[in-house]
Amino acid sequence: MIGFWRKFIIVAGATQLALTGCATPGRLPAVPISEAASAVPTAGPVRFLVTRETDSFAAEARASLAKEQLWLASQGRTDLPPAYFLAISGGGDNGAYGAGFLNGWSEAGTRPQFKVVTGVSTGALISPFAFLGPKYDYVLTRVYTETSQKDIFKKRGIVKGIFGDAMADSRPLAGVIASYVTPELLSEIAAEYAKGRILLVGTANLDSLEPVIWNMTAIAASKDPGAKKLFESVLLASASIPGAFPPVMIDVNVNGARYQEMHVDGGTMAQVFLYPPSISVANSPQRKRVLYIIRNARLDPDWSSVERRTLSIATRAIGSLTRTQGVGDLYRIYATTQRDGIDYNLTYIPATFSTPHNEEFDTAYMRSLYDVGKQAAKAGYQWQKYPPGFEAPIQASATTPGN
Repeated sequence: MIGFWRKFIIVAGATQLALTGCATPGRLPAVPISEAASAVPTAGPVRFLVTRETDSFAAEARASLAKEQLWLASQGRTDLPPAYFLAISGGGDNGAYGAGFLNGWSEAGTRPQFKVVTGVSTGALISPFAFLGPKYDYVLTRVYTETSQKDIFKKRGIVKGIFGDAMADSRPLAGVIASYVTPELLSEIAAEYAKGRILLVGTANLDSLEPVIWNMTAIAASKDPGAKKLFESVLLASASIPGAFPPVMIDVNVNGARYQEMHVDGGTMAQVFLYPPSISVANSPQRKRVLYIIRNARLDPDWSSVERRTLSIATRAIGSLTRTQGVGDLYRIYATTQRDGIDYNLTYIPATFSTPHNEEFDTAYMRSLYDVGKQAAKAGYQWQKYPPGFEAPIQASATTPGN
């Protein structure tokens, strides 16, 4: 979701300044800053606060390896197969590209089973089905080729938007998520977790202004009666652009006291992620490691004649910030993969795609973009080996003067 929501958010923010003091939706108290690291969701320790510490993330990585080795041993295997990672970015209805790409990859017969899948925003919505494999390709087809705007959100009036917590009501999207997050789906995800596979989704905690990485596989495996609701809430939160969609309030416990955290679109922290750069897999058992990144966005110049008006300038500037952040994420991940010996592979919406985008979640636009992604993968996509704008280093030869 791009320009439409940026304009509404800016207008709402400006109007809110003029109406400060009016009633707003309530909430439980936020977690005191001194207790933030101690807050635990209802399903238990199922997330990572990676700006505070990464020991728990590293422990989870070691545990997943141990589970994988036990599973392989039960199948009579002692060797470690290649580890494939998939990172799916945000991008609103541009997620149709990633959905189509994954399904085309399945039809090509070359799509691997992923050891780890990560998702942000629309990538978070795709991630559970990418994690479980081609069996769920039909869900991606339905959601990204049959969905329209009314299936995702309902616009609120300007007054309700300003006095509420967002310019639109995302209950339609919440209903779509709930219809697919069934007990059977959670059981399948939990079974893969027992084999050492991991599904991660990113959100942003607005109270503390920090990224939160949720272990969706651990949530699915939880016996807590609220696990299904938490799983759905995290997916919805990761796709909730602040100001456009309402934030998702997640209940947490601190020493027996109840609090609420306000979570929104993980893309406000990172457009795509792999694992914290402070963690290295270089010292783990030797195996082939391959990363695939699906960037649900274009990376070519996005030209527009900008009106010399405050709203137009601010909207364009926010778009520039989001775009630049996304490219920066690709570079950060590239640096991590080069350090850790992981094969880097990137795909994104091609510059040749030209279908008009008339509104958010425009069905015709999504179908066209889905087909572009699907055909690219079916044809045997030539993965980009470097981030955009990065030139491959020139290898010095034995005949080079001075060598």
